[in-house]
Amino acid sequence: MGKESFKNPSFCLKVFLTVILFGGLILGSNAALKFLPLKEFSFLTASSANSFSSQEVFAEPIKNFLEDSPDVVFLQENSIIGYAPPAIISQQVLGSLNSSSLETRREITEYMVKEGDTLSSLAEKFNISLKTILWANDLNSKSVIQPGQELIILPVSGLVYHIKKGDTLGKIAEVYKGKVDEIVAFNELANRDDVFVGDILIIPGGEIPKITTQYVRKPEKTPIASSYFICPHSACKISQGLHWYNAIDFDGECGDPLHAVAEGTVQRVRYGWNGGAGNYITILHPNGVVTMYGHIQKSLVGPGQHVSQGKTIALMGGKPGMPGCGISTGCHVHFDVRGAENPFAK
Repeated sequence: MGKESFKNPSFCLKVFLTVILFGGLILGSNAALKFLPLKEFSFLTASSANSFSSQEVFAEPIKNFLEDSPDVVFLQENSIIGYAPPAIISQQVLGSLNSSSLETRREITEYMVKEGDTLSSLAEKFNISLKTILWANDLNSKSVIQPGQELIILPVSGLVYHIKKGDTLGKIAEVYKGKVDEIVAFNELANRDDVFVGDILIIPGGEIPKITTQYVRKPEKTPIASSYFICPHSACKISQGLHWYNAIDFDGECGDPLHAVAEGTVQRVRYGWNGGAGNYITILHPNGVVTMYGHIQKSLVGPGQHVSQGKTIALMGGKPGMPGCGISTGCHVHFDVRGAENPFAK
């Protein structure tokens, strides 16, 4: 290789590209990425994201994000990027990321029985045990289903459990033959103590004990006056009647204020997919009843905060494509009542 070679533009270009290529291989992908403009990064950290306008990537400024799980958003309508708002990553979460559980369906399905369906055929269709369908729908082996009947279908074999005062995951797992670590992972809990009254958990592989215990799966319903709750949305326009779990949908515009239906204490504020509920809030009321507000765009309250009836607690979300909308076809709030009848059910 002589000095004349470097006077050849084509040769110099080849040398330059070779240095870039092998430099990237030696120094790692991060070194190669430094040659790209910031906007081309596939993954953003909280610090680098501040270089963007919050309206380009996030639904709200980063400082307003609570603990969340990774999600995806579309940028300029044709580029998909991943982002992870500040969160605490536990060993359990890292373990689940490396397992096949990510491929498991996590949503509870409301299935309408069709002509020719049987309980056995549905168990085979959804790859769950027959007992799982029976337990979820309060049926027995002699039950007959009819076309048009709605059934609750769990994502895995097991059962649904409603957390009540004094419950612990250890005791629940012992009684229903589940495993604490599997319950924590499947329900995306931070740890075994991350449970609140009114939480609805799936117990993978769980079974109903033959001997009745004090750990009943479903809570007794507290009687409440029809005037105890106000509508969570000022228009009080119902867009969907009663559906899982004991929920009514109220229509509106994304960004509309949502209100606490009664006095209470905020239990949980969660962002992310959350089994299709999207971002949501739960509130524990003085009578022990818990209300849940799903598909919110943004929470305006935090866990442990006391709220009065009518206080604005969140902004309505639910627009498809909006981070944290969950399973939704449009702007609305999913309002469910745990431990009492939903007074808005018609």
